Amino acid sequence: MNTQNLKIKIGDKAPDFSLLGVDGKTYSLNSFRGRKILVVVFMCNHCPYVRGSLERIKAIQAEFGIKGVQVVGINSNDEVNYPDDSFDKMIEMSKVKKLNFPYLRDEDQSVATAYGAQCTPECFVFDGERKLRYHGRIDDSPRDEGSVRVTDLRNAVDALIHNRKVSIELAPAIGCSIKWR
Repeated sequence: MNTQNLKIKIGDKAPDFSLLGVDGKTYSLNSFRGRKILVVVFMCNHCPYVRGSLERIKAIQAEFGIKGVQVVGINSNDEVNYPDDSFDKMIEMSKVKKLNFPYLRDEDQSVATAYGAQCTPECFVFDGERKLRYHGRIDDSPRDEGSVRVTDLRNAVDALIHNRKVSIELAPAIGCSIKWR
């Protein structure tokens, strides 16, 4: 991850969005105003790195949701050349994989552009003031849970829940490139 070209830097405010979710509702930053921590994960349906990490993303929501954490998945991929990432396929994947967090469609790719997202999965963790406190990977082994040694996303969320500084604020995201139009 080239930290010189980051669109938003640690301490910057989260760019707002207005995106349709697979549940038919439209979501913005304000939709999560009651949550202490917001975890935005740029993801998609077809990427093997997302598929390999999905249970760990769900586990973070399941474990930390009661403590004020909200995970939000955003799919910004081009659906013309990547039909597996279409909104209909997102709805299907959400049901099959029993997603426990909102899964939103960034059809015009403006949100990925505003965040400077480059790949899937790529995580942005914001505190209660919606300032960026962590940006990067879920962990060091996105395709193989058994090989995980460093749980960067979980560590960042845990630090913020306990009002501690995130020790590793940037960790290069590992995954497929976002499929731009």
